[in-house]
Amino acid sequence: MNMIEFGRDILNRQSFSRLLGAELLAFEPGRAELRLPLRDDLKQQHGFAHGGLIAYLADNALTFAGGSALGGEAVVSQEMKINYIRPGIGAALIARAETLSTGTSQAVVRCDVFALADDGSEKLCAAAQGTIVRLAKG
Repeated sequence: MNMIEFGRDILNRQSFSRLLGAELLAFEPGRAELRLPLRDDLKQQHGFAHGGLIAYLADNALTFAGGSALGGEAVVSQEMKINYIRPGIGAALIARAETLSTGTSQAVVRCDVFALADDGSEKLCAAAQGTIVRLAKG
């Protein structure tokens, strides 16, 4: 199984990700890209992507990128900070994460979340950074 198939298998085992309709577009050591089509039931009262949805997408992209940099072992997010820049309006959200630093047990990862318009243009709607850690064995 290649890396993208491995990642898609992991994403498919996340029932919440399946519920939302998240897709893994790219996955390589230290990097990940996820896409989430925007449906009306995922928007808040003003018609924007709900902030929790944007945070979910950033968190998952951070964890995929950091986990791959840490050798693909079982990992979780230890912490995450997100800055919302503009409303997520469009056909989909795209999260692109890249590992900044990797140690023996943790990785620091940055992620940009873009709103994708129907015409294919992208607008940055959030920036996040997080620390991803290996789960203790046993």
